[in-house]
Amino acid sequence: MIIRPEQTCDIAAITEVTIAAFQTLEISNNTEQFIIQALRQANALTLSLVADIDRQVVGHIAFSPVTISDGSPQWYGLGPVSVVPEYQNQGIGTALIQEGLSLLKTSGAQGCVLVGYPAYYQRFWFRNSPTLIYGGIPPEFFLALAFDRPIPQGNVTFHPGFSATSDAAIADTLF
Repeated sequence: MIIRPEQTCDIAAITEVTIAAFQTLEISNNTEQFIIQALRQANALTLSLVADIDRQVVGHIAFSPVTISDGSPQWYGLGPVSVVPEYQNQGIGTALIQEGLSLLKTSGAQGCVLVGYPAYYQRFWFRNSPTLIYGGIPPEFFLALAFDRPIPQGNVTFHPGFSATSDAAIADTLF
């Protein structure tokens, strides 16, 4: 398996991987592929990595900038992260997350936030922080990882691309 930056020729495969990964997930609205497309079109994909096995994309992870109301710079949102069902539970998601976080940290990022299951993401040192707030979801599912500094205080806003729900909605997220 190779973890590498996405290439233009990977875009269709990333969409397919994302649809397949979230298709049966009960917590999904099945909009993740539109989120990735909207982030890409808005040049807001800070980091987009694929897991490649024998020249087939089997996994993907996206990182994009977030805004924190206290003005803390260089914070990013992790997600979506996707692995096709037949390759899940084989360490591919873990490898994508570890490589992505490592690349973010070495690029000067201060930290990363996500919405996800604490039991899964705690293995990567993500924790719930009462000082960071992301409205609309139970706080225990909003997790943060600071790289070299304390976790900031404030409200977090993800890129507008996270509100994309269809191909038609993507254009609305660009403005």
